[in-house]
Amino acid sequence: MELTQEIKRLKAERGAVIVAHNYQVDEVQDIADYVGDSFYLSKICAQSEAKTIVFCGVRFMAESAKILSPDKTVLLPEAHAGCPMADSITPEDVRRLKAEHPGAAVVCYINSSVEVKAECDICCTSSNAVRIVRSLKEREVIFVPDQNLGSYVAAQVPEKQFTLFNGCCVTHARVTMDELNAARALYPDAPVAVHPECSPEIVAASDFAGSTSEIIDFCTRSDAKRFLIGTEMGVLHKLKKDNPTKEFYLLTPRLICTNMKLTTLQSVHRALAENKTQVEVEESIRLRARTCLERMLNA
Repeated sequence: MELTQEIKRLKAERGAVIVAHNYQVDEVQDIADYVGDSFYLSKICAQSEAKTIVFCGVRFMAESAKILSPDKTVLLPEAHAGCPMADSITPEDVRRLKAEHPGAAVVCYINSSVEVKAECDICCTSSNAVRIVRSLKEREVIFVPDQNLGSYVAAQVPEKQFTLFNGCCVTHARVTMDELNAARALYPDAPVAVHPECSPEIVAASDFAGSTSEIIDFCTRSDAKRFLIGTEMGVLHKLKKDNPTKEFYLLTPRLICTNMKLTTLQSVHRALAENKTQVEVEESIRLRARTCLERMLNA
């Protein structure tokens, strides 16, 4: 409680806002001013008048906040909180794909580095990817870096021709059909709600696929009393808080992202007290990446 009060004092003193992704640990979600998925937090950071943004998430998320708000101080409490999916693709990979498919629109998932965003036409998140791709005038689409989300979008937008990069989320890719079938056998009355970063066969076998916020909305609106959840375990905190009379079970206990779990109350406090760790983006790259992000926000 003492640490929580000190974080609140420092936040007020610095005119800061604390944002946290749905996959953060429970106590970090509870201290945050805003909790949500990547799309929601992107909008919050772009619109916030706070001088300092403490981003409880992973590096690409904090980079996105800095891209949109270069005059603000953006702090990533854990400097080593990265994303294997974002690290799976380089700017050179994007340039190669563009050379192989001239005239194609290049859509990058927000789970990508600032350098990769700078090479792409428009950004998307899991909650708006289908809408973003449908809005493009080009028939051919290069989708990077998540092949699972790309496959999900391609199934929803058959009128487009897709080239997918072979990246994936190592956490969501862990879910197997054996695990899904075993969970269904235990709870046959429970709808299965998964993230589209799961493999296509898992998505096809589920009752609902969507971003973390969309999964929360689906479970909240549903009349079902129990649910099988196929996304990172951090989402259970809000699901249970918003739906105290319902039961939620993970498809597998392996749905845990170690990078998302690095941030603690101690590191949030250190970020505010010691200005750690400031996220900086090279200006020429930032300007190109900003176009990519702003096209998404304005689409």
